[in-house]
Amino acid sequence: MSEKEAVTEEPTTKKMKLNENEAESKETEPKEAASKEETAKTEAKDKETSEPTPESPDSEWPEAWIMPNDVEDQKALNKLEPNEPIAPGALRKLGIAYWKMDAESFTYPVKSVPWDPSDAVDPKLSKIRDDRGYSYADIITVHPDHLPGYAEKVKSFFEEHIHDAEEIRYIVGGSGFFDVRDTEDRWIRVHVKKGDLMTLPEGIYHRFTTDEADMIHAMRLFVGQPVWTPFNRPCDDHVSRKHFVEKYMSSSEATPPAEEKKEEETKTE
Repeated sequence: MSEKEAVTEEPTTKKMKLNENEAESKETEPKEAASKEETAKTEAKDKETSEPTPESPDSEWPEAWIMPNDVEDQKALNKLEPNEPIAPGALRKLGIAYWKMDAESFTYPVKSVPWDPSDAVDPKLSKIRDDRGYSYADIITVHPDHLPGYAEKVKSFFEEHIHDAEEIRYIVGGSGFFDVRDTEDRWIRVHVKKGDLMTLPEGIYHRFTTDEADMIHAMRLFVGQPVWTPFNRPCDDHVSRKHFVEKYMSSSEATPPAEEKKEEETKTE
C-alpha cells in the first residue's frame, strides 16, 4: 500500500466508526426515552395508590337544606318556605365526607350480614376501604318486604342520637334522608341516593329515615368489629360528643376571627 493510499484510508475508517457510534446512539435514545416514560408511569401509579382517594367535587354532593324542627311526616322533603339550601362546604365543616360512586356497574346482595369488604370488585370502593381501614361491612335493605317490623324500625332510626364511632353508609340502591345538627343546632337534611357514599363523624347528632319511596339498599362499613349502639340525645357529657364539639364546634370554628369582627363593626359604624 502506498503512503497516499494509507492517508486516504485513515479518515475513511474514522468516518465509518463515527457513523457506527451515531447509529448506536440513535438506537439507544428511544430505549432510554421509553425507560424514562415507564419509570414516570410507575411513579405516578405508586403515588396514586399511596394517596387517599379525593372526595367528590361540590357539584356531585347530594342536595341538602335546612328543615323545620318539628315535622308531621318524617319521610317528606320538609323544606322551609322559601327553601334554605346548604352548600357542601358547610357539611365538610361538620366533618362529613362524601364520594360519588359507580353503583350501576356493580351488583350487591339484598342482604348480607356480614359482607366481606375484601369481596369488593369496584376498584374505587376497594381503594377507599384500604385508605380508611374499613375491615367490616354488611349490606341491608330497609323496605317492608326485607326488614321485619319495618314501620317501628324506621321510627326508631329517626330518634336523634350519636355513635361512638364514625358512621359510613354507601347507598347501592334506593334513597333516604340523613338529618344532622349544624353548629347552631338547626337540622340539615341530606337526601342520599344510589351511588352516594357518605361518612358522619363520631359524636355528631343525627338521625335517618327512608323517604316516601320506602326503600334504601345500603352498605354499612366499619373499622374493626361493628358497634351500632345509639346514644340518644341528651348525651352532651358523652366522650364522643365532647370530642365532636371540641373538633368541629370550638369557638375558633363557630365564630369569625377578631380581625373579621372588627372589620364588620367598622363597616356597621
